Amino acid sequence: MNKKETAEIKKNFSDKSGFFIMERVLTAFIDADKNVRCHNVSSCLTMPAEEHDVYDETLKKVLNTNVGRSFVEYEFPNEAYDEGQPQNILYTLLTSELKDDTACEEFLSHIANNIAYTGPFAVITAYCTYTVRRKDRNDEFAEGEDELYKYILTAICPVNTSKDGFVFDSTGNEITKKQNTELIISKAPSDGFLYPVFSNRSSDINHVMYYTKNVKSPNVSVVENVLGCSFVMSAVSEKNSFQSILKNVVGDDLDYMLIKTVNEKIQEVVEDSKDDTDRAVIDNVRLRDILVDVGLPEERADMVEPVYQKVCGTAALTAANLVENKAVITSPGITVNIKPSAADKVRTSVVDGRRCLLIDIDDPTIEINGLPVTL
Repeated sequence: MNKKETAEIKKNFSDKSGFFIMERVLTAFIDADKNVRCHNVSSCLTMPAEEHDVYDETLKKVLNTNVGRSFVEYEFPNEAYDEGQPQNILYTLLTSELKDDTACEEFLSHIANNIAYTGPFAVITAYCTYTVRRKDRNDEFAEGEDELYKYILTAICPVNTSKDGFVFDSTGNEITKKQNTELIISKAPSDGFLYPVFSNRSSDINHVMYYTKNVKSPNVSVVENVLGCSFVMSAVSEKNSFQSILKNVVGDDLDYMLIKTVNEKIQEVVEDSKDDTDRAVIDNVRLRDILVDVGLPEERADMVEPVYQKVCGTAALTAANLVENKAVITSPGITVNIKPSAADKVRTSVVDGRRCLLIDIDDPTIEINGLPVTL
């Protein structure tokens, strides 16, 4: 799924859409010892609006449009559809529409037995349908061409006792220490997944989307053990790997202008493929082409393939994860943040034998610590 497809599902994740229905929701509490303490399936069509709104708010967070970082697509291996394997468990749950208690119990037991989680947590899974409208050559909705996209959306939410502190006891007219007895289910999921994916505005049962709240440290056990997929590098790991490749290939030729231009080239790759279903990637071939385009000597560019393979193997890097939204220049005691729109106003040079960072200032009035200063 790309950002556009994810945004379509998220935008229509509401009863106000007219094309979306959240039919049933499965809830469960799993304790710190991985015991499924309780589970329940409720009809969303008859539950109170206040309760429905809480499910909407929690589940919608899983549909994160930061695709490739917080929301990553994974392909199931061939064996994942065997009986008792993750894809088979998800598909059985999907086709049961949460009406089969055995399918629900197998799904919850599979999560409890395979997730690496230090404390208690709640599982919230909704069975939803979305009517996909098709248009004809005249850009009008075609009668009889609608497709029903059926999917399950799961949020895994941490459970914590209420915060420690003091409360006012109105009975005894005194301030007393609060007793932590309530288990509060967070409305912000730590992990989640969407199955099947919405690809080319249709259902694809051979892929799943994994959501993580913590981009720097995603829960690998959800991807590999719960979903049965091969984990790819996190967004942070991809950026670190890319920077390592650049340092080893470019060496002493690494300067501000080269870093700036490479970042712009990768941004172009992302922009050119924003409507594609497949994620835009940077592999050793594309990276070599980019470095040659920015003027790196051929003998240096020839180092890309061996260095890339040593750092990343055969895995391609997600282009969106490599783009910097600003340039940060640091030196002992000095930090300069530069937005992309101002990148051309900064350059490095040698003045009177000293290495300098030069910043073009068109407006003679600037602010220092919030105070206007005229140069």
